[in-house]
Amino acid sequence: MPVSLLWAVDVYGRVYSLSTAGQQWEHCRDAQLEFKRMTAAQQCCWVIACDNGIYLNVHASDLPVRYQEETYENQRWNPVDGFSERLLPSDRWQWSDITGLQHKALDSFRLPSSSWEWEGDWYIDENFEGEPTEKGGWTYAIDFPATYTKDKKWNSCVRRRRWIRYRRYKAMDTWTKIPSQQTALPDPFSDISCGGWEISEEPRGRLSLWAVSLQGKVWYREGIYHQSPEGSSWEELPLPGEVVQISCGPGDLVWAVLWEGQLIVREGINRDCPKGISWTVVDSPSPDVGVIHVAVGVNVVWAVTKDNRVWFRRGVNSHNPCGSGWIGMVGEMLMIDVGLNDQVWGIGGEDRAVYYRQGVTSSELSGKTWKAISVPRDGDRSHSSASANSLQSAGCFFSGEVRAQSVVSDVDSDTEKEKSSRDRSSCLVASAALESFVDASTDVPSEQPTAAPKPRLPKVTSDSFISELVSDREPGKTTRDGRSNPLAVSEEESVLADDEIKTASAGAVLSSSQVGGPLDPPWSNVDLEEVQNQQAEAGAAMDSADTCSLSSVATYTLTLEDPYGADEIPLWAWVSGGGCSVDSHSHLNWFNSSINAASLAQSVQSMSLSVTPAQTAAWRKQIFEQLSERTKREMDNFRHYEQAVEQSVWVKKGTMQWWRDWKPHKWIDVHFALEQFSGPEGNKDGILFIYYNFHEEKKYLHAFINEVTILVPVLNDSKNTFAIYTPERTKQRWPIRLAATTELEMHDWLALLSMSCCDSRGIHGPPSKQAIWSITCKGDIFVSEPSPSLETMPYPTPCDQMFWRQVGGHLRVVECSSVGIVWGIGYDHTAWVFTGGYGGSFFQGLASSTDNIYMQTDIKSVYIYENQRWNPVTGYTNRGLPTDRYMWSDASGLHECTKTNTKPPSPQWTWVSDWAVDYSVSGGTDREGWQYAADFPVSYHGYKTMKDFVRRRRWARKCKLTTTGPWQEIPPIPLSDVTILLCAAQSSVEAVPLWAISNKGDVLCRLGVTALTPAGSSWLHVGTDQPFKSISIGAASQVWAIARDGSAFYRGSVSPQNPAGDCWYHIPSPVKQKLKQTSVGRTSVFAVDENGNLWYRQGVTPSYPQGSSWEHISNNVRKVSVGPLDQVWIIADKVQGSHSLSCGTVCHRLGVQPMEPKGQSWDYGIGGGWDHITVRGNSMEPLRIRLPSLADPCISAPWNPPSTANTQLNSNAAGC
Repeated sequence: MPVSLLWAVDVYGRVYSLSTAGQQWEHCRDAQLEFKRMTAAQQCCWVIACDNGIYLNVHASDLPVRYQEETYENQRWNPVDGFSERLLPSDRWQWSDITGLQHKALDSFRLPSSSWEWEGDWYIDENFEGEPTEKGGWTYAIDFPATYTKDKKWNSCVRRRRWIRYRRYKAMDTWTKIPSQQTALPDPFSDISCGGWEISEEPRGRLSLWAVSLQGKVWYREGIYHQSPEGSSWEELPLPGEVVQISCGPGDLVWAVLWEGQLIVREGINRDCPKGISWTVVDSPSPDVGVIHVAVGVNVVWAVTKDNRVWFRRGVNSHNPCGSGWIGMVGEMLMIDVGLNDQVWGIGGEDRAVYYRQGVTSSELSGKTWKAISVPRDGDRSHSSASANSLQSAGCFFSGEVRAQSVVSDVDSDTEKEKSSRDRSSCLVASAALESFVDASTDVPSEQPTAAPKPRLPKVTSDSFISELVSDREPGKTTRDGRSNPLAVSEEESVLADDEIKTASAGAVLSSSQVGGPLDPPWSNVDLEEVQNQQAEAGAAMDSADTCSLSSVATYTLTLEDPYGADEIPLWAWVSGGGCSVDSHSHLNWFNSSINAASLAQSVQSMSLSVTPAQTAAWRKQIFEQLSERTKREMDNFRHYEQAVEQSVWVKKGTMQWWRDWKPHKWIDVHFALEQFSGPEGNKDGILFIYYNFHEEKKYLHAFINEVTILVPVLNDSKNTFAIYTPERTKQRWPIRLAATTELEMHDWLALLSMSCCDSRGIHGPPSKQAIWSITCKGDIFVSEPSPSLETMPYPTPCDQMFWRQVGGHLRVVECSSVGIVWGIGYDHTAWVFTGGYGGSFFQGLASSTDNIYMQTDIKSVYIYENQRWNPVTGYTNRGLPTDRYMWSDASGLHECTKTNTKPPSPQWTWVSDWAVDYSVSGGTDREGWQYAADFPVSYHGYKTMKDFVRRRRWARKCKLTTTGPWQEIPPIPLSDVTILLCAAQSSVEAVPLWAISNKGDVLCRLGVTALTPAGSSWLHVGTDQPFKSISIGAASQVWAIARDGSAFYRGSVSPQNPAGDCWYHIPSPVKQKLKQTSVGRTSVFAVDENGNLWYRQGVTPSYPQGSSWEHISNNVRKVSVGPLDQVWIIADKVQGSHSLSCGTVCHRLGVQPMEPKGQSWDYGIGGGWDHITVRGNSMEPLRIRLPSLADPCISAPWNPPSTANTQLNSNAAGC
């Protein structure tokens, strides 16, 4: 899980953040003002400062925030001047937006605030619908507005071209004030809340910001999304009363608290109306005690009443935002905040500590118990005295000394150790002054007494119910009896009498008797100066009467687990977890005692310092002698015995179901057996037996273990099935399908069979650097170790004889290189890097490595379609023709899929969301998510016409998988594609170029990627004019990419010295085709279009790397991968076997040679059900086979191109 932050504000207005992987609060030091309220999202934070202004902090990212400004230049043709700026009076503006209704001149564009900067000057967009235009970027039409084309015709009377300019948001990781709008300013704000990023899967990354003014009005910030984090303007919303506090959840829940203590709920919030429509009043949980605070999540609402009681609202969801009733919870809180995954945080009513709600799950949203977050803040002990180390052994700490007017002398550490050892009680020494307001590091010389400094009290920065500060804890009593004193004091420090009082320079008065209650300063919102004067006088009087050496040190009896001193205990005023992603399975280090860790570290350090190098050498020699003696005793004395080799047969049996080979195909009960035996040389082999009945006759089916090429789990929502392939079964496209009774039984059999297959072939450990990686449509990962004869000409190893073994984890895309760097991308666009381990998932014991295995999660969406047909009586209804598809179906319409009967892809997946309309469908949708067409199935569009008689809309529901594998997450940018530089096997390259595309279409270059650090260090953004979807980097740093509109681009001047290159060159796509994926090898470039056609780029040379034209190679292609030797592998659809037709088959291109890079024919391998393959790590040179009928020069000529240009390119590729 990626690292996220929990934000909090203390009572002094200081902002802190706590990382989910950290163990201390980090102070946000760039904040120049004191803050009162805060609301956080994953990408930004909003705060209200003491000047009642709103400030924004956008978290720094390798992916910049860019906004594209555009305007259109319009011209009309006349017979005198030709195309000119002279337009008709009825025409649009000369410079306008795309509609022509709004005037937009180039010099009229301004930066919205000082937080933005221009990336460059205006330039012309020469791309039109995926095709390059003529120089100048003009598109032509017969009139305004009309359909534009890039070609000029005889009737083209008007033309236009688009001008583009980008501005970049530069104020990252800094607090910037939101600029005021030019119109009437809203009232000063008192509360703020952000959310709404999960409203119906909003594709634009929109954010909702709600604010409450001091007069009780509610304001909504318009225009906040990823490219515009500041928003545009404020809009006031009508209210049924005065509001004091508001809360907005990640979805469509918005609740607010009225001045009278009632609650109001915003209704009608959806994708098209994020502000909602109306308010509904909800009564307080207690009729006598009103609500002062409310917090909402996705499906939860929490409230705090004036008596600090906590309440949970049951029955809350998107369809019923008001809920059904209140449930009282244990605990007293000042405020509560709900973050991601409906996790809850709060501020304690008594100690003002930050509390974490444990046990919050999707099935138990209320959680189980409150647990205080007990971690230090950075700098809490930065001014501790030198004697703290000596007191640590006794469990005592100095968190700081504040020296006042009295004469100060150093503490004798030896005496301190002696007296501390006599006192075994847990104690803590802390300064009575507040550390953040008194500089304890400034020591006053003992021989020069100084005047008492004027104490400074903290300014109250929070309002409402958090304005009252909590005084320090009661100090412990000190007596003349050293045995009852909780702290061992040095001899030079005088023991206080019962009527003696110690005073700190900050004015905290401590009494040993505490008869009249603690003499803490009367914290309040008024008369602070008077309090300061009184405390200063009292401090001066007390200090003059006490001349002890540590007069400013107060004694507190605290438990050992408390990491703070008495003056260090943070008093929190506000907490925000809107950007903190934790769940019930998250491992947090927020509750461990830092004192125990520090004591342990000191003990280890002291122990290591006491061991001399001579002692270490003696111990090593002694251990070596003992090991040598043990080896001689247990092994050398028995070498004359014959080695014991087990040559018996081992059998494992079980019952399963088998999908029989003959018609009618159905599941039948069978007995399954695995016989394993060991040969005389210790090699292992085995046979699989399937015993079944045929017409009351017992028969069996068998397969040798050394002939099994792959064991693959099969996607099935009702049975735990897996398939067994052999070369013969692969040719038939008909594997042995088996179904186990339970998921655990299936995993046990898969692990056992896989281990047996690996043993018979002598394959163990992690995949090699040359391995070929592939992924099934289920997300399972498989690797195959290539042999040198795989690419041998003219008789390569048949593709169906390759052995594939499974690697733990779950991915959608994987890419590799011959230096051992492997990256993967999950269905949720999370990036993962291969750690070098093996196994994971259901592989345990010897089948999996013990290290480099990590937890991995993946989230994917399951889609179903709602279909309707139009009739003249009722319009669009779910009553179709008898020949129509199911009214609830899959994408093909052949299978009925309703909301109730649709299950997750397999039992390993669990639902994590409800069904929701999916608006991100290719072709666009209307406001309700519908797509229209003339009939089923044809091309759909997002608007209704007179000829549209059917419509459909897609529903999506998310499910989650949790597994383990040799993969580590690379946060935080989600990716959609990745590619790694092709390197030869002998390459000694240090930095390996790695390019990727984010899920938003941004092109990124990874820096710091090496064989030792495959994860790299940071991203470098590469600017583009439009979002991209596929990218590939070949030898000699040839970078090709495919944009989302199907156009191809080549990146120029990419080199190790300039890893991001200079500019993009637009490459025309094949005629009337839109490309979707590309792969670049050593000298060749291949691409796949949206119709499944495979294309080869002709004319690619070092002097002209863009090539000249596209040549069609094959059809029914899903993915293509080109390796370092220009070998071509694809995932093909509609591959015919002797038994069935398969989709998703691994195929190898035969006959690929330097003089014939397109190849000759296909060799069909494993399948179907495969979705991705990469051979970009296989740089193993093929074996040279000498044929008797051919002369030597003919054999070597294809591998030694005579031209100088080709030789240069190949040499560059070999050296990367």
